[in-house]
Amino acid sequence: MPELAGIWSPIRLTLALASITTLVLLILGTPIAWWLARSKSLWKEVVATLVALPLVLPPTVLGFYLLVALGPNGPGGWVAGRFGGHSLAFRFEGLVIGSVLYSLPFVVQPIRNAFEALGERPLEVAATLRASPWDAFWSVAVPLARPGFLTGTVLGFAHTVGEFGVVLMIGGNIPGETKVLSIAIYDYVETLQWAQAHLVAGGMLAFSFVVILTTFLLERRIGRAGTDALNHR
Repeated sequence: MPELAGIWSPIRLTLALASITTLVLLILGTPIAWWLARSKSLWKEVVATLVALPLVLPPTVLGFYLLVALGPNGPGGWVAGRFGGHSLAFRFEGLVIGSVLYSLPFVVQPIRNAFEALGERPLEVAATLRASPWDAFWSVAVPLARPGFLTGTVLGFAHTVGEFGVVLMIGGNIPGETKVLSIAIYDYVETLQWAQAHLVAGGMLAFSFVVILTTFLLERRIGRAGTDALNHR
């Protein structure tokens, strides 16, 4: 469609951002969730609060401090300077950093809940079979926590796709670099291109519905498979 010829770049950029962010969130979020589920440390609730902070913090507040941190005079500027740049703000790499921080609780919390639901028994059984803590984690805890990983993956991906405030603050509106779908919709509305805005917004609405429905169906199937496996033991 001619009126949507310029939307493919934001679509590709959004999918790339959501995919990279979700992968990073799983790598970082899994050990954090495991520690929060198993630790007895006095700092546990402090760390849990920091992880959950983006849930209640206005996106503009988080975006502002990220803009300062990623700018030329912040740590992001120092890192960029090592690679010949002057800032991580208004760059795709900055969007990834902001998205990881903003979507962190949406991945950590479901995985933490899944780890906590395991209880001690499966790991104790693994220990009696001389499994090391590392082996028990990968062969027992992770497979049993699959619903939590599935929910965290879907929520992290979908939340990143729908971001607006944070990405606008730290990325601006640079075509091909930081202009994601949510910013494109804002542009269409601001320039009174209602037909284009309706099409893109409707597509994101349909995408969100399909993602959530698929998650529910997969969780139901995984739960049923787990129950059947227990019944056949």
